[in-house]
Amino acid sequence: MSVVEQYARAHIVTDADMVEEERTAVPVVLRYDPDDDPRSVCVGLPDRHEWTFARTLLEQGLRAPAGTGEVRVWPCGRVQAVVEFHSAHGVSVVQFESKALVRFLRRTYAEGLPVAALTTTAEGR
Repeated sequence: MSVVEQYARAHIVTDADMVEEERTAVPVVLRYDPDDDPRSVCVGLPDRHEWTFARTLLEQGLRAPAGTGEVRVWPCGRVQAVVEFHSAHGVSVVQFESKALVRFLRRTYAEGLPVAALTTTAEGR
């Protein structure tokens, strides 16, 4: 199986005063490596910080608010989704177009193991 890597544009949401140039979308890397962990996806932010979390959390968060720990995902209107990352350094709130995340998830399911196989594998351990 091969790694799925997709570049997306996202907005870092902040309440700080920003000049217009800072309000533009920033590049974000979405990555899935089924050989490393078929249940997880990775989001690489422009500050070179990477977050790894359950692929199902991303999928569920596109339909309804999901997550209670360091990563939370929820739909924002009809065409956007928000991913919120919590750490000891603070909170990063990143707003994506939902279609970019859906396209990425479709590619991960085409490349990786189906959900049923993941469940069977986990139970067999």
